[in-house]
Amino acid sequence: MIKSVHIVGARGRVGSAVSARLAERGVELDSAEPDIVLLCVPDRAIPEAAGATARGPWVAHVSGATPLAALDPHTRRFSVHPLQSFSKALGPEQLDGAWGAVTAEAPEAREVGRSLAETLGLRPFELADDARAAYHAGASMASNYLVTLRAAAGSLLEAASAPPEALDPLIRGVVETGFELTGPIARGDWETVERHLRVIREERPELEELYLVLAAATARVAGRDPAEVPA
Repeated sequence: MIKSVHIVGARGRVGSAVSARLAERGVELDSAEPDIVLLCVPDRAIPEAAGATARGPWVAHVSGATPLAALDPHTRRFSVHPLQSFSKALGPEQLDGAWGAVTAEAPEAREVGRSLAETLGLRPFELADDARAAYHAGASMASNYLVTLRAAAGSLLEAASAPPEALDPLIRGVVETGFELTGPIARGDWETVERHLRVIREERPELEELYLVLAAATARVAGRDPAEVPA
């Protein structure tokens, strides 16, 4: 059972949510001899923070991309990455039901990592240290590129004098219906796709390349030949 955790970076987006959740669960945060020192700092700051941490307790970070070697010289180490996008405007509820990637080099470390993840309200799964690049690339595409897509799609609604925020319930609906693919590419309606391309070239030509790349990828998801996408 985890009784005490010292958080480095407790005022950041992740650190503030983690601190609040641990406090809710009765975990001591101000112990002079904590069970775990949890580094909730930017990736580039992890080696320095680890180097400044006295040996003894477990040392962990919450990065999805950073290997465990960044925690040198500590050998009692692991990582727990909450697969979630955080905002300082929200609280520990951001952790509820999110998945948590646990990376460890020994069974005891893995057990402690899973225990911390569960205490935080995460659904833990194991992530190999050498698989981080693929894992983090997928996480970044789902999170960061969704913001990019919302901006691009919103720009097209603005071109139609429609409110970009009207897209938000649509985006939530796609998630809530299990990412079921609909629309012209799923139907093989290439005439509509051609109309899309014409208006994009007229109104937002900087989006043409993005549209075509996504159309080809969507054709593959739909089980269609990407070569069918109009050029």
